[in-house]
Amino acid sequence: MADKLVIVESPAKAKTIQKYLGRGFRVEASMGHVRDLPKSDLGVDVERDFAPVYEVAKGKEKVVAALKKSIRQAEAVYLATDPDREGEAIAWHITQAVGIPRGMPIYRVEFSEITRNAVQQAISHPRQIDSNLVDAQQARRVLDRLVGYKLSPLLWDKVMRGLSAGRVQSVAVRLVVEREIEIEAFVPQEYWTIEADLAKQAAGGSTQAAARKDMFRAVLIERGGKKLDKFAIGAAEAAEAIVSDLDGAAYVVRKITRKDKRRSPAPPFTTSTLQQEAGRKLGFSAKRTMIVAQQLYEGIDIGGDEGTVGLITYMRTDSFNIAREAQEEARGVILERYGQPYLPAKPPVYRTKAKGAQEAHEAIRPTSSRRTPEALREVLPREQFRLYELIWKRFIASQMEAALFDSTAVDIGAGRGIDTPARRQGDKETRKESNENVSRSPGLLVLETDPYTFRANGSVLKFPGFLAVYNVSLDEGEEDEDSERRLPPLAEREPLDLLQLLPLQHFTEPQPRYTEASLVKELERLGIGRPSTYAPTISTIVDRKYVELAEKKLIPTTLGRVVTELLVAHFPSIVDYGFTSSMEQQLDDIAEGQKRWGPVLRDFYGPFERTLAAAKETMRNVKREDVATELTCPKCQQGGLVIKFGRNGEFLACNRYPECDFTGDFHRNEDGLVVINPASAPELSDVMCNLCGRPMVIKKSRFGPFLGCSGYPECSNTRRLGKDGKPVPLPEPTGVACPKCQQGELMRRRGKFGRPFFGCNRYPKCDYLVNDLAEVASYVPGANVPSTPAVGAAPKAAGAKPARPAAAKPAARTGKAKGATTKAAASRSGTKASSTKKASSARPAARRKAS
Repeated sequence: MADKLVIVESPAKAKTIQKYLGRGFRVEASMGHVRDLPKSDLGVDVERDFAPVYEVAKGKEKVVAALKKSIRQAEAVYLATDPDREGEAIAWHITQAVGIPRGMPIYRVEFSEITRNAVQQAISHPRQIDSNLVDAQQARRVLDRLVGYKLSPLLWDKVMRGLSAGRVQSVAVRLVVEREIEIEAFVPQEYWTIEADLAKQAAGGSTQAAARKDMFRAVLIERGGKKLDKFAIGAAEAAEAIVSDLDGAAYVVRKITRKDKRRSPAPPFTTSTLQQEAGRKLGFSAKRTMIVAQQLYEGIDIGGDEGTVGLITYMRTDSFNIAREAQEEARGVILERYGQPYLPAKPPVYRTKAKGAQEAHEAIRPTSSRRTPEALREVLPREQFRLYELIWKRFIASQMEAALFDSTAVDIGAGRGIDTPARRQGDKETRKESNENVSRSPGLLVLETDPYTFRANGSVLKFPGFLAVYNVSLDEGEEDEDSERRLPPLAEREPLDLLQLLPLQHFTEPQPRYTEASLVKELERLGIGRPSTYAPTISTIVDRKYVELAEKKLIPTTLGRVVTELLVAHFPSIVDYGFTSSMEQQLDDIAEGQKRWGPVLRDFYGPFERTLAAAKETMRNVKREDVATELTCPKCQQGGLVIKFGRNGEFLACNRYPECDFTGDFHRNEDGLVVINPASAPELSDVMCNLCGRPMVIKKSRFGPFLGCSGYPECSNTRRLGKDGKPVPLPEPTGVACPKCQQGELMRRRGKFGRPFFGCNRYPKCDYLVNDLAEVASYVPGANVPSTPAVGAAPKAAGAKPARPAAAKPAARTGKAKGATTKAAASRSGTKASSTKKASSARPAARRKAS
């Protein structure tokens, strides 16, 4: 009997599902998409209502052939691709690529978790492929192809080859660019706060802040009955005037307000919140988060009786929904581990605030709450364990009772005239004057006139609730209002000791640069993109060099700013936040069957095509534009560095080109400033050029490091470096005329391995070289050869045996002339040619340009 064929996307998923279905089923993987639009052309027939022209994806021919063969042998086909639009489209493409035989039963099955029960339930309740979901995915694919295929070549022509533009990625770049522009344009505004360190009044006790355990801090909030806003104290003079006015003032508790404050848990993870929290807590990129989550979803071998099992539900979702069975299991775990007080009377219900959320699936949660992180610590790799622990804790916390805080606000009056023990020890006249403004109460005092009011806030955790399991991380710049701040026991009209009065200067700060987490959060808030697009979008804009990551902050490159400027000027709708969000909503409408994709694409393409035609004529060509920086050329020390756009991206170049040919790579630091990459900046040496006197720089070639003059191209002098990293000694003159060209002088040099040789100083015009000056006599009879040993040769010791000549490779660049010379010299000297050849074989291997 033939098996039933189940087709999924990945081998890991296939392996897990095969275990659950057992005999009678065969599970195979399509390895993702089997068809796509061609890469060589548009692949969309605009005239035929934007009909896409698909082809089998490159490298998938064997996969399609194998699936065809398996389908012919199957009893029925179940398409178990992912439960979203992308998965629905993959299922449809499989049917189109393999050609389902007539009469073959074909079903679509869907599950959001890969567990035995979920898989078997899905097989028992199949459905047909949803054509609306397929149309929505096709519409997105065609729309992105139209924008990318039409717009990218324009950017190649006007800016730089290899660029890409897209509906979502270009908007994401614009967000980063505009945030950077805001930061650069931001003008800090000065403001001051007056803060007081106070404590309960101590009889004869210490008033030193460091010695008082009951110290707390209060902030000035009111003056003369008028609330002070953030900028009420705008300069040091104003702050000093208040401090002076408070000199000698007394402080008394005027009002205490207490209330209970509940803090509810965060909902379980969606795709965007998982990427954000994994970025903040674990340091994962959005892409890394999704890779690890995919592994947890598709199945991990945890050993024991369970073997391979999917540990989390589907990770591409914007829904907070939770299956009833999962909620009940979580409630049981909470009751067992934490007790009844931590279990709410009813399971909480969460509603998404994100624009365009589809809420068709569950939130991201563990497939079993009883599979605790502790139980998996030894079987999961570190990254998988950390992400699973995060998901498990967030889900369990989301089903727990709220945390309860005792929140206290204490208003403290500050003024003169209070009757305190310190005052009673003072001058009687001062005390008398002060007492006129005091109302008495047994042991407690209050000011009738208190021109200044300070406030201290305290927060004490009374019941941890969900905080016993999990606490949400905050974005940069956010403050935790519920962080615990304890105040000592206080009573109204209680006098206090002032330990110190602090005038503190502050400056407003711009919004922080986006991180991957905060950019995903903003994209979701604006309704731009969908769960499946967040991570690829960020990866694309980084890979395309539109933005850089510095200290986990996204900083726009010059290329990103230029492209954004051009797109905003010529294609405002493409990078408009509202338009992009509206287009996402229309794709959602197609998925729900409310709209047809043809009219949606027509409405977009007409205006886009007209805008494109105009931009080809009016968009400026920035290929010829340089972007100035504040950097000085490290090579010539005269020019300034500018950013240019080349075939391989941005690079730095000296603005004195062609006088100076410096180029180099660069990056931006966390402040957004351009920094030359160390490998690009020439390293100055302490060696001065022997020709022009300028410093030499260390350069690299395929033969290794060498020294080159920093004055290049005016001075092209180079020097070799020895194995010890020091320059090879300069050639030494011998006073011997070159016997070959009769114009140059022979110089003593050293070869690659340190052996001396003699060569013409007119090299490369004259390539004569010799190992021993004595050989010059055999080359030209009567040549002017010193009778002393060769320069640098050690005199022989008396009675010493003659040393054996060291063997060396034949000299290069002598060629036929060398051979002819050898024979001629042999005939003139009356010696055998063979002995001359033997002598010439001791010459150094090759003479390099760098000497």
